[in-house]
Amino acid sequence: MSAITTKAIRSWHAALSKEHPSTGAKAYRLLATILRTAVEDRYLLVSPCRLKGAGQEKASERPVASVAEVQALADAMPERLRLAVLLAAWCQLRRGELLGLRRRDVDLQRGTVSVRLTRTTTGSGTIEKAPKTDAGKRTLAVPPNVLAVLEHHLNSYVGAEPDSPLLVGEKGGAVIPGVLHAAWHKARTTVQRPDLRLHDLRHAGLTWSAAAGATIAELMHWAGHASPAAALRYQHATIDRDRALADALAGSAPRT
Repeated sequence: MSAITTKAIRSWHAALSKEHPSTGAKAYRLLATILRTAVEDRYLLVSPCRLKGAGQEKASERPVASVAEVQALADAMPERLRLAVLLAAWCQLRRGELLGLRRRDVDLQRGTVSVRLTRTTTGSGTIEKAPKTDAGKRTLAVPPNVLAVLEHHLNSYVGAEPDSPLLVGEKGGAVIPGVLHAAWHKARTTVQRPDLRLHDLRHAGLTWSAAAGATIAELMHWAGHASPAAALRYQHATIDRDRALADALAGSAPRT
């Protein structure tokens, strides 16, 4: 353990962060935690993790789709998967949350959709589990423009059983993530937005919500965030937009 020096950590972190900045920050934080424990247990006198800012993630600004672009993307999807685009943007759902939705999670009378389960696929198979945090388990109001599509989708594609998957493939079973990705890739190419990821629709929806005046607490609820840190990003975006509008308005004021 004494062979782990600050110089060695600096070189390792620099090489990893050059290609994968977020992974580099996460890995450094984990190593720092391990070495702090080693100090507490007296295996080391001091921790060699002393790189200022190495554990801080600086996520790049993601692109934001407009309302018109989201509709165009939905229209470019196969009809049975169109709902995925609309729920991702207007209800700010993650891909795993979309794939985990079942008939029982939709309440047309109240106009809501509930996130109770996520579904992901790994090399070892499909994993279904509850959201990581209590904040991730949430019930969301579906906007009227999406509710009509949701009702049509339920009547046209979803099985009658409560546990029937909401997003289905051509044979009626739960859609495979690879099929959803292929349809999404074709749709974003069609509308000439190849830079957009499916997750960016969630980012767009939260940005729209912040611009409409949503509070931090409301953004946290819609996004399923356990802390306000992530939600604050959308408030900052709104503040920046307010400044741009204020500057534009000032340009039209009479000069004194």
